[in-house]
Amino acid sequence: MENKKGAAGMQLRTMMEMALESVAAEKNDGNNDMQTYIVWVQKPASQKFSAESHEDLESWYQSFLPETDANSNHLTKQRMIYAYHNVATGFAARLTPEEVKTMETIEGFVSARPEKILPLQTTHSPDFLGLHQGFGLWEATNYGEGVIIGLLDTGITPDHPSFSDEGMPPPPAKWKGKGQPSPGPPFDIDGHGTHTSSTAAGRFVEGASVFGQANGTAAGMAPKAHLAVYKDVIAIGAFAAIQKGIFFSCAAGNFGPFNRSLSNEAPWILTVGASTTDRILKSEAQIGDDKNNHFDGKSLSQPQDFDSKVTLPLVYAGSVGNQPSAFCKEGTLENVEGKIVLCETGGGVTNIAKGEEVKRAGGAAMILMNQETDGFSTLAESHALPTTHVSYAAGLQIKSYISSTSSPTAKILFNGTVIGDALAPRVAFFSSRGPNKASPGILKPDIIGPGVDILAAWPVSVDNATQSKATFNIISGTSMACPHLSGIAALLKSSHPDWSPAAIKSAIMTTADVLNLAGLPIVDQDQNPANVFAMGAGHVNPSKANDPGLIYDTQAEDYIPYLCGLNYTDTEIQIITQQKIGSNESQSQYYTRTVRNVGPASSTYNLDLLVPHKMGMSEITFHVEFIAQDGAGKDGVAFGQGYLKWVSDKHNVTSPIAVVFD
Repeated sequence: MENKKGAAGMQLRTMMEMALESVAAEKNDGNNDMQTYIVWVQKPASQKFSAESHEDLESWYQSFLPETDANSNHLTKQRMIYAYHNVATGFAARLTPEEVKTMETIEGFVSARPEKILPLQTTHSPDFLGLHQGFGLWEATNYGEGVIIGLLDTGITPDHPSFSDEGMPPPPAKWKGKGQPSPGPPFDIDGHGTHTSSTAAGRFVEGASVFGQANGTAAGMAPKAHLAVYKDVIAIGAFAAIQKGIFFSCAAGNFGPFNRSLSNEAPWILTVGASTTDRILKSEAQIGDDKNNHFDGKSLSQPQDFDSKVTLPLVYAGSVGNQPSAFCKEGTLENVEGKIVLCETGGGVTNIAKGEEVKRAGGAAMILMNQETDGFSTLAESHALPTTHVSYAAGLQIKSYISSTSSPTAKILFNGTVIGDALAPRVAFFSSRGPNKASPGILKPDIIGPGVDILAAWPVSVDNATQSKATFNIISGTSMACPHLSGIAALLKSSHPDWSPAAIKSAIMTTADVLNLAGLPIVDQDQNPANVFAMGAGHVNPSKANDPGLIYDTQAEDYIPYLCGLNYTDTEIQIITQQKIGSNESQSQYYTRTVRNVGPASSTYNLDLLVPHKMGMSEITFHVEFIAQDGAGKDGVAFGQGYLKWVSDKHNVTSPIAVVFD
């Protein structure tokens, strides 16, 4: 978290070491056909250029540009926006489609794609994950000291206390980044990047809260790791990253709970889904005069001046306006003055906008009910008026009460911050699900982590606490879960510097929890046991991941047969691997996975196999033994749902198995 004069000193590494400057609007070359392209090229083969020299690489890149531009020294005409040196071999440049076609004929060219703006996948979690000051994984790794976490997001708020460099050592000597001059410093005007960065590596900040809720000490997963932050908002770059030994994690997406809704499915990426913690910002909806007739919900904004003792008239939005009024769409509500309004989620209207419409129409408060697909999974959000967000089942009962009662009434009760949900972690309704669209044989998501109602740094105050720079917000999304895993990966890298990205991924997945705090199977939004397409290997357990017993390691070249199996052309594979590849014709293949013993030198593991219904396995070694002199074993495993476990006296190395039956 080096903080040098604004954001110029904030650079990045770990998720990806690439920065695409968002300057398309600023680079006006007088050609309406010109746009920003990301150009991938082969590494220079000529002795004239050295792949290790930044200057030679940039000369190599310039050789692909139009001659009039490559030979020009005028900054106003220079097309190259950014040259990639470390992870990727290529550059970003302003080009016309015709110039790209010409470039395609040059030897060494791989591909060129127009830039694309990607949608964002949007204090208690360290404690919930078992990270505590003074002992355990935090103490063992000195809070991630010496590791660099790179984040690609909307930027950062560098003067926020969560990014204070007080007491921080200089960046590690291996860091070769440099500050980028204006235009385009990574200042965050959205808030998303500040939130995710502080979740991964925020310093300890006491007294963090939002609207007085979730009060406590805020901290990231690796508080002493260095942050390098790109302002940018992905499988090709990720492959280049792992080739350089850089761990890469991405959000699974917020398109759940529908099947095949995943993003970032490449097997070399740690794809992260979202789960709840055991902290609830609790509110209730009480209907009628019966105190026992109440429904639990959530709300971030719990105004102290709202009288929860007062019973108010209750109406269903779908019966007090025009057709879209059930979703409380702007301009749809009528005759709700002084009433509590029951609104449905969805309908293309954000939950926050629904509250604003109720307030505009004179409503006193809002009960927000889920759609059927969202089940029991609710969110704590900052609404424009007193609100409680309840489940679909609760909403149906409230609607039934309204339709069967001549003068329905309700109260909204606020209970503040409550710790101890025994059913946590639960899979969030919005967390994208598998199977993997590109390759159903690769199980995705890989893991779930805290992504619901996460408190982290924010550029501005959301509760009018303008006297302090220590401003925070609570938001939800798989991109709240992803930085938790990025920070945990930083801790593991600090603890085990020799581990590869695949080893870290293996340790995280094979030690994941599949039971909740009550010792029962983790559930989904419908309170049913979550399947592997919802939670992957399970919920991350940082302490167990630090001592996994065995790891499955994978090198970058091991993924090439997988790419060939997708029937990609040689050119398409070359785009990803940045090297010439010749795929063999399709034929049956046998693969051997090698596990490495990272536990006690002398260990004995036995196989515990839960085979899915209607599925058989053969040629499985049921016993593997490690001795101090050897320390490695081999196991060949044929690839719905079950688990393969290597069990020793100390370790339980678990791999989920998923089969899609056509």
